[in-house]
Amino acid sequence: MSPGAWPATLRAETFYTVGYLNRTGAIMPSELSDIAGQLTRDLDLSQPPIQLSYLDAPPQGVPEHPGGSPSVCTFFAEGRKQSFYVGLKGHEACEIGAFVLGVAPEGELGQRLMSTIGMMQKEGYLAPGDEAKIPRNAVPPKYVAYGPLGSLPVAPTNVLLFAKPRSAMLAMEASPKAVPVNGRPMCAVVPTLNNGAPVAVSIGCIGSRIYTQMSDDQMIVGIRGDYLAEFAKKLRTITSANRAVATEDNRRKATYHPRP
Repeated sequence: MSPGAWPATLRAETFYTVGYLNRTGAIMPSELSDIAGQLTRDLDLSQPPIQLSYLDAPPQGVPEHPGGSPSVCTFFAEGRKQSFYVGLKGHEACEIGAFVLGVAPEGELGQRLMSTIGMMQKEGYLAPGDEAKIPRNAVPPKYVAYGPLGSLPVAPTNVLLFAKPRSAMLAMEASPKAVPVNGRPMCAVVPTLNNGAPVAVSIGCIGSRIYTQMSDDQMIVGIRGDYLAEFAKKLRTITSANRAVATEDNRRKATYHPRP
């Protein structure tokens, strides 16, 4: 895979090195742990932010995932607790997740994908043509590293948060543009970011809630890696502003008296 084949925001100089450049300048790996702590506090996260890094080669010092997984989103969930990497082939047990990752729907994988889509259409879960509207990567990565934000020796391509609606609200307010929101499949939040969205939200899908054990009051917030530092800065302002507005609204609520 040639780095030049990726969109400008995803080329090698953006995320293949130990540090990475974003629109505000350089950020070092030691700062990622600080950002992870800030996101956890400001967004009241019960689980750490997850880092996804697209790579051309296995990251040094990071173990390979010891086995397969029934879904790509299972890797998201496991990345909350430990760091590991997975080759592209290791994602193919999940035909929909592999398709979203950018794997060509050919051969045995393509047959499974068509069978699954056919079942979903038969049950009324998908309408004919819905599959063509699913965001996906134009080019798949050779490897993906997963782990708590700041735990990997490579920079994040994207960061995912298992967040409550109130936290998603704050994250959306910290975005510089309108935030796309998707449902099925949950993993499509990743190519939505890769295709240009600084922040994206997924309300999840039934599969993701089964495989990741995501609670009923959680959804996924995604942040593009090259916007992470700016996002953290903007989020600090947004959380402070929300406290001020909440104080005023609580005062108005407490002092409001209907006119006779």
